[in-house]
Amino acid sequence: MSIGESLADARREAGLTVTQVSQQTRIRESIIRDIEQGDFAACGGDFYARGHIRSIAGAVGTDPAPLISEYDADHGPLGPLRAADVFEPSKPIKIRERRSPSMTMIVVVVLLAIIGFASYRLVSSHGSKSGPVAGAGVAATSPKPSVRPTPSASASPTLSVPPSDVVIKVAAVEECWVQLTQANGGSQIYMGVVPAGSSMTWTESQAVSIRLGNPGGVVLTVDGQRQPISTALPVTLSYSPRGGSTPSAQPGSSSGVQSG
Repeated sequence: MSIGESLADARREAGLTVTQVSQQTRIRESIIRDIEQGDFAACGGDFYARGHIRSIAGAVGTDPAPLISEYDADHGPLGPLRAADVFEPSKPIKIRERRSPSMTMIVVVVLLAIIGFASYRLVSSHGSKSGPVAGAGVAATSPKPSVRPTPSASASPTLSVPPSDVVIKVAAVEECWVQLTQANGGSQIYMGVVPAGSSMTWTESQAVSIRLGNPGGVVLTVDGQRQPISTALPVTLSYSPRGGSTPSAQPGSSSGVQSG
């Protein structure tokens, strides 16, 4: 029986659909169907194919070791890997450049402030010189108080300061499957296995969610601060950039997911 047939039989015995396995492992349904049919081309290479086999086997409740051995027998054992093959994300990480305030805007603000101040001084000095006028041969009357126009304060536009980026680092003590996506159901930024003894770092300017298949085997650091993780089960955490929304972590574990 092939690897794909073994995984498909285990999934049916567990009473799971391809969609349910995809939701637990965060692997696309099309890739799961291809693997069940013995096609590993969409996995992106042997390294990721082994990780997908481990994740799917963990979700359907079967031992991945014999399946990995069978894969090695068919495709050859995992050879030396370049650092770029391990750490290169499946999708390019898009980092938004922070824009500094426009020099034109700063000049406009300064000019508005100077014009407003000069107008205030001019109106004030003109009003202070005005006084009562008495005609010749006419009895002096009580002077009328001069009315000084109230200078209008010039409105200075508020310069918005862009929020800082959120920096996430995963240092693996044990092999761990990791998926990084934009928060609130956004697009996927990275999905793959972080080998033991290695680490990966992402810098994002928007809120993100990170899912760890083996949280007890990694050290998670956000903005230079280590994040405590109190569970050994797969967990999903969410973080936001500083200066934007306040960083928050909302763990949520799914049963049956094995670290990749």
